[in-house]
Amino acid sequence: MTVRVMLISPAMNAAMREARFAGDSALDASGVRAARLAAPQVPAAGRAVHGPSERCALTAEALGLRSDGEPALAEWALGRWTGARLDEVSTREPEAVAVWLADPAAIPHGGESLLGLCARAGAWLDSLHDGGGDGSGDGDGSGDGGGSGDGRVLAVAEPSLVRAALVHALALPPQAFWRLDVAPLTLTELSGRSGRWNLRCGRPLAPERAG
Repeated sequence: MTVRVMLISPAMNAAMREARFAGDSALDASGVRAARLAAPQVPAAGRAVHGPSERCALTAEALGLRSDGEPALAEWALGRWTGARLDEVSTREPEAVAVWLADPAAIPHGGESLLGLCARAGAWLDSLHDGGGDGSGDGDGSGDGGGSGDGRVLAVAEPSLVRAALVHALALPPQAFWRLDVAPLTLTELSGRSGRWNLRCGRPLAPERAG
């Protein structure tokens, strides 16, 4: 069965504004408001999940989702760099940052390599064809109550996970990860099956303006 995977990036928070390696950082009040305003634009799905970070969990809640936590959607593990700003790390460890950006297998921070992240995101994506996308989860889809059970899976996932999933789904070289931008509260859709995915690029989950 064809699976449609709808990936929603979490709302903006202070760590994202400051370009920090965020780890598990919560939403602020403006992020919660933005997610609540976006809730009517969330599509229906047979199953809804969210990454285990507080940011993803709170975004899913504000969007009106009944979703289950999914450990495979955890934020990119960046070891000792977690919580620091990119410019801080670049000043303190310029050679390590250069290696990290150039070599997808490098783990100078002691965490997870880019190759590891892409493999994890890809394994989760491909697992949806083994029953993960059949609507059997506890979540009912979106805030409008529509879970169709037809192979549609909705996931609130960190931007790094969305980018890694795209690298895997489209068989892109790992370095393409750095050329992909995922803005807060945008929807990215993949449909197909393992080894053959089609992409519908991210669109904002924002109320439509009249006129």
